[in-house]
Amino acid sequence: MNAAEIQGGRTLRADDAGRLAERIAGLIRQGGPLPFDRFMALALYEPGLGYYEREAGTIGREGDFFTSVSVGSCFGEMLAFRFAGWLEELEAGTVWLIEAGAHDGRLMADILAWLDRWRPRLGSRLACGILEPSPGRRAWQQARLEPWRDRIRWFASFGELAHEAPRGILFANELLDALPVRRFEWRAKAGGWQESSVGLAPVGTGDTAGPAFRWEHRPMPSGAGSADRWLRRQLDLARDLAPALPDGFVWEHGAFAIEWWRQAADCMMEGWLLTLDYGELEGGAFLPERPQGTLRAFAGHRQTPDLLNAPGTRDLTADVDFALIRQSGEDAGWTTAAYTTQGRFLTEIAAEMTMSLEAVPRLDAGRRRQLLTLVHPEHLGQRFKVLVQHRPETAHHD
Repeated sequence: MNAAEIQGGRTLRADDAGRLAERIAGLIRQGGPLPFDRFMALALYEPGLGYYEREAGTIGREGDFFTSVSVGSCFGEMLAFRFAGWLEELEAGTVWLIEAGAHDGRLMADILAWLDRWRPRLGSRLACGILEPSPGRRAWQQARLEPWRDRIRWFASFGELAHEAPRGILFANELLDALPVRRFEWRAKAGGWQESSVGLAPVGTGDTAGPAFRWEHRPMPSGAGSADRWLRRQLDLARDLAPALPDGFVWEHGAFAIEWWRQAADCMMEGWLLTLDYGELEGGAFLPERPQGTLRAFAGHRQTPDLLNAPGTRDLTADVDFALIRQSGEDAGWTTAAYTTQGRFLTEIAAEMTMSLEAVPRLDAGRRRQLLTLVHPEHLGQRFKVLVQHRPETAHHD
């Protein structure tokens, strides 16, 4: 299982949560406790059963959490304005606009509607793609994007997309924070750092009639990090910081997210990579104000305390370590063009739209309300961060 293949797809039935818990319990009975990243992948992406299998109801007022997309069309319109400027910088020929983690296709629909109305001159050059390994979610996206279906191609993997040698933009909104993470805990009495795994809790515990789960821990193997230089770097830092950390301090390592970004960087021939997501620009895993790490579970717009029980019924998410993502892109030959908060990023776009001499929609009262939610520090403006990296075509061949 790799970072581009962990997403499944169809509507969640009422009994699916129990079936998923039983499946996970069976794996534990067969092979022992599961590493947390494996548990998280099953809980979110197990085909036919995981949380992101649910076609409707997970996002927005009636769902479990808000996103920038669910605020309204203003978010997609501002991205479309920025994307149009970037794409017009590229020389003649086909340019690609590719979204990963498109969920039900709403963001791409908002972007394409804006481009069709306000930048129709791009139409003859523009090819659109969605990176989506899930047949189920692909069907949801195709239904919403029916007006543009003859212009959009779906790709199941980076390998498929790479055959197009795309030049243009590949973007993701709130994808990396939903990729599985490894979890580590400082256990002084046990002699050091241990990796968290998930085992079975005694019968009768938990909040479901089915199997319940509990945290277990295993000592770090001697070769931990040997195949993952980013983890090795984090483990070195963890060992240095351990004497100053409280017992039970937790941190996570987003190996899937780092690998996903590396594959994206290798796939695109020229253009821009963009991600918007939860996380910190600096400080990463070892901020003292986060002794329990950043893993969270959400249901009904409420953060729930138990990350393990009722898998498939709750969103699981962890902050993106933007410093590692940024460095992995730069190591692949990309230049960081923006590294900031969503509030600052969108405010700058809004200012450019206001001053633009080209045709753009004006900020009416409805759009101003949406913009305030998107940029205000107490709403989405500070918590979300933005990373943009750029590579000209010549750099790909150096």
